Parts: sequence; C-alpha cells; structure tokens
Amino acid sequence: MDSMRGFEDEAVVAQAHDDEPAIERPPEIGIDERRMHVRAYNYWVSLLNGRPYPSINDVDPHTIEDFGGHSVLLDFSSDPQDPEIAFLGRALRAECELDQTIRHISQVPARSLLSRLTDHYMQIIANRAPIGFEAEFLGQRGHNMLYRGILMPLSSDGESIDFIYGVINWKELADNGTAHALETEVDRAIAATPSVGECPVWADGPNAELAEPQPAGGPIGRDAAPTLGLWEEEDEDPQLPLPADAALADRLHAARVSAERAAGSEQRGRAALYRALGLAYDFALAADRDVDTYADLLADAGLKVQARAPMTPIVKLVFGAGYDKTRLTEFAAALCWAQREGLPQGALAEYLAAFEGGLKGIVQAERRARRPASRPDPWQEVRERLRTAPVLAQVDVPVDASSGDFVLLIARRDQDRLAILAPVSDEKLVEQAIRKSAA
Repeated sequence: MDSMRGFEDEAVVAQAHDDEPAIERPPEIGIDERRMHVRAYNYWVSLLNGRPYPSINDVDPHTIEDFGGHSVLLDFSSDPQDPEIAFLGRALRAECELDQTIRHISQVPARSLLSRLTDHYMQIIANRAPIGFEAEFLGQRGHNMLYRGILMPLSSDGESIDFIYGVINWKELADNGTAHALETEVDRAIAATPSVGECPVWADGPNAELAEPQPAGGPIGRDAAPTLGLWEEEDEDPQLPLPADAALADRLHAARVSAERAAGSEQRGRAALYRALGLAYDFALAADRDVDTYADLLADAGLKVQARAPMTPIVKLVFGAGYDKTRLTEFAAALCWAQREGLPQGALAEYLAAFEGGLKGIVQAERRARRPASRPDPWQEVRERLRTAPVLAQVDVPVDASSGDFVLLIARRDQDRLAILAPVSDEKLVEQAIRKSAA
C-alpha cells in the first residue's frame, strides 16, 4: 500500500492502496534541491501570498519546465465524483501510454503510474493541505517501480478546493532475478577483496600529522585500541550464516543489524531487505524452540504475543516498534506466508527474490490464503429439487437459451386455466421466485 502524510504539522496519516512509508514534511530547501516533489512543494508555497491555497489562475503547467512534464491537473469543480483531467504532462502521459481520449480519472488504468496520483485526490479534501507519498508498486507492464510524488490543493475562489495539482517522479527497478544476481555478484566481489594490510604513513607525506608514534622495535601493544579494517564497523555484521544452534539473542542481533543495513537504500536495499526478512524468519523459527527466552525479549521491549498476528512482535523486535506500520504489516504477512508454506531456516530470502512480484507478491498470496472460504449457496439444494420436480404442464414458448435453467413466466387466469403471456428474464426476479418456491 501507499501511505500518505500531509505536510501540515497536524496532518493525519491516511490509509491508501499499497502501502508504503510516508515522507515527512520537506525541510526548507533552496532552489538547488534535487528532489522533484520538494521543488514542486516550494513552488506551491511561493504562490500562497497569504492565502490558504494558491489560485488556479496562477498555475499554468504548460509553462513549468522543471516538472510540468511529470504533472497532472485535476478539475473537479463540475463533477467531484469524476474529476476532469485538465492537464497531463508529456512524460507522464508517455510513461502510462495514454492518448488524448483520457479526460476523466474514471478512465485512468488501474495499474498505471497516473493512478498512484488520481487514486488519492480525496485525501487532499480531507487534509486540506499538500500530501506527499513514496512507494514501490508493480506497474502495468509488470515491472517494479519506485515513485515519489505530491498532491497540492488549488482554489478558484480562495476558499474551496476545486483543483488539485500533482507531481510525480519515478524509476523502474530491475526484476527480482536480475537484482538478486547483482547482489550475489557484489557479495562475491566483496568476499574476494584481499585484506588491506598496515600502510605506513610517510613522515613527510600529506597525512604525516596523523601518524601515531609506535613503540620501538615492534607492533602496537596489546592494550592499544585496534583500528578498523576496510569493511569493518564498530557494530559489524555478524558472521553469516549463523550456526544452527545459535542463541536466540544472537539471531535477533543478526536480524537487527541486517535490517539497519537495509534501511534508507533503494535497489540494493531490496536485496538487503529480503536478507533481513530471512533472518527475521529464522529468528521466528528459533523463538518457537526457545519460548522462555523469547518471552523475556518481548517483555524487555514492552511487546505482547498476539494470537491473531503472531509475527507482528517478531518484526517489531527486528525493525523497531516505531517503524512504518504499513510496512511492518507487510513484513509480518511475509513471515506468516513462509510459516504457512513450511519454509526451512535460511530459505525465505531466496524465495522473496524469486517470487513473482517479490515481497508484494508474497503479501498478496498470504492475504488470499487468509480469506475465508466462500460460503456454500444455501439455495442450491432448492434448485436441485426443482430440476427433478414433477412437471405440471409443458407449453411451447420462445425462450432465450442463454437465460439459464429456470425461467419466470407471466400468466393470466383464463377461467379454470392459465394463459401464458410472456417469459421474464430478470435474474433477480427469477432468483426470488426460486426462493419463494421453497417456502
């Protein structure tokens, strides 16, 4: 799902489609700001002039060279239920493969990038402030895309919101197989990198002032603070894979470190996120075997086991209770899917990379599995009885063969007989008649 958040301080987080982390209110940034949605927001602010909303008369997307091609202008002054698309930027139109016949948002394809904007216009009315958003979704061509955008209210009378201006930027991601292959190659390259030995500092070189006096005749003493290697950090990655008998606390630490590594990145972060989810799942499996230690970890974090959502405490322990709630829900669903499928330890990350749609696809699969089975039709038995019931009379009446097994007939009393006048093809009336026959 996409998550959205208004830029006003009192704005409320609004639930939307696909869920994803919302962006915070943009900081005060100069004209060299690289992010398109922040430039669009600054443009909107520059048009306020003390008014609650900029005037529609001050906005002409055709003349905005910076982001006009990535924008859309919605006019719902005449029809709030189906706003008119008053302007659609060339780049956005080309990306969505739309022609000039698309004039209203009801005509926008459901899986197009444009729908990421038009699906949320009512949130502007509710918040009465600009709303920014960013997410990843499966586009209409079947490719994963990252997008970031903003919707901004405009007014024709200075008070009511009857126009909305949206700006969106995007990038297409490599497919899961390619991303996983690249991640594997990077890991192999890092593993093959030779270790860097001690490099002496030249006495008259540029870093001479950083040289520490060494004890004569040997290396630094045992009590001296060790220096970090090329790929080391103070809280370095745990050695992976963990041994099968690794302690539960060690598994939690490994999952947390991996989750921190995945935070804040995009393409490479997707593979890193899958690795973090895999370690979280391994931790969940280990928690089932070490219930007492797991209970202590939950108590220390102030979390409780939820029978309806057993994996939610797991992902909160790994990614943090303050992580975006929509994403935590998706992560928990992915772990529930892995448990439902009976995946062994260490297998989830590869399944995520190979599964069609990646994390989103697995979340959808889990939600489909959770849906209750459709209830049996209580009137099916009545239909079966009618199919084998004794025939009272047969008449030759032209009836459409596609109308189904049962037809409702209108008849007129003709003394002690019935005169058939016409068949009725209305499915609801036929269904009502079938149910009445069982009374």
